[in-house]
Amino acid sequence: MLFSDKELREILLSEDQDFLEELYKEARETAKATFSNKIYIRALIEFSNYCKEGCYYCGINRNKYSVHRFRLAKDEIYSAAETAYEAGFRTFVLQGGEDTHFTDEDFAEIISHLKKNYDAAITLSLGVRSYEAYKLFKDAGTDRFLLRHETADVDIFQKLHPWDQSLERRLKAIYDLKELGYQVGTGFMVAAPFTNHESHIKDIKLIREIDPAMIGIGPFIPSKGTRFEAYPAGTVELTRKLLAILRIEHPKALIPSTTALNTISEMGRIKGILSGANVIMPNVSPKFARDNYNLYDGKKASGLEAIEGVRELNEYLKEFGYEIEFTRGDYNV
Repeated sequence: MLFSDKELREILLSEDQDFLEELYKEARETAKATFSNKIYIRALIEFSNYCKEGCYYCGINRNKYSVHRFRLAKDEIYSAAETAYEAGFRTFVLQGGEDTHFTDEDFAEIISHLKKNYDAAITLSLGVRSYEAYKLFKDAGTDRFLLRHETADVDIFQKLHPWDQSLERRLKAIYDLKELGYQVGTGFMVAAPFTNHESHIKDIKLIREIDPAMIGIGPFIPSKGTRFEAYPAGTVELTRKLLAILRIEHPKALIPSTTALNTISEMGRIKGILSGANVIMPNVSPKFARDNYNLYDGKKASGLEAIEGVRELNEYLKEFGYEIEFTRGDYNV
């Protein structure tokens, strides 16, 4: 089912709680029709907060000098993966800034090691790279790649990024990934600076065109020391509306309830799931890495957001009729 522009505007502008609860119920039922009551978990390994990019909203951008930078050694990455595997995770998500210290060959070596030693899916979130790099990673065994388009509005994209980035370049990378056979994830920031309901409708339409396996959206949260540090954060309600729309339009997509959503609300994680999300990504990075990989202020990286809290997370989800699913959870067309 695809919503008309008129229907999308009505949903995004609505303050009718009865109407919205019906929307969220439809999204939950859509998710359960494909995934039952299962919530897939991914082991998030944040390997570096060095980044060559200067995105104006990002808490680890190259121009933010107050950041305590770190970079995991390969053995530290392998150790995090081992811990996650022993805890039952069957997907590793390697996420980091666009760190030029790691060559494409370095990543290929890391991927090959993980695929050789673990029966698990490998997801990368490494930003915009060349077609050749993506092919190298795929040949090494990578299954999935996350690359959010951030905003589908060209003018807004340029206001959020330096001159040397473009939406066109990012979309080319997304389509390169699809061509190479990755399970591709994209998404956007909810209520980022300059965005509005009309720009979010553009996001929804772009996601229809991309037809991704995974869709990641989360509220914009400001980071002190960036250009937009005083800009208000996105809201739980708007994020829930957009999650529900995307779930109904993409019944089989893997959609996370993000850390950002849980950061702005104690009930954010479960509200995301009750709006159609079906993935959670607990952090399995070493503690010093978790403490310093801050794309925004106040990020949660402990308790139910971390590997140590997986058992408690499962018990928490059961209170709402859901339970963790430890299998790979691949996208099925």
